[in-house]
Amino acid sequence: MAIKPAYVKKTGALLLERYPEAFSGDFDHNKRSVRELTNIESKGVRNRIAGYVTRKHEQAAQA
Repeated sequence: MAIKPAYVKKTGALLLERYPEAFSGDFDHNKRSVRELTNIESKGVRNRIAGYVTRKHEQAAQA
């Protein structure tokens, strides 16, 4: 089963919008936050969302 990039981006953006204080530039911290804030059972999907959130957080910090 393929993970749609649009799903990852939409979910990541929604999490960043609702819980901005729950995320940082640390991937491991974001993995735990995604696990606690969502009910996504797939480890791979959670990791992709955490990676997306980490990238977006780093981009926002540089801007």
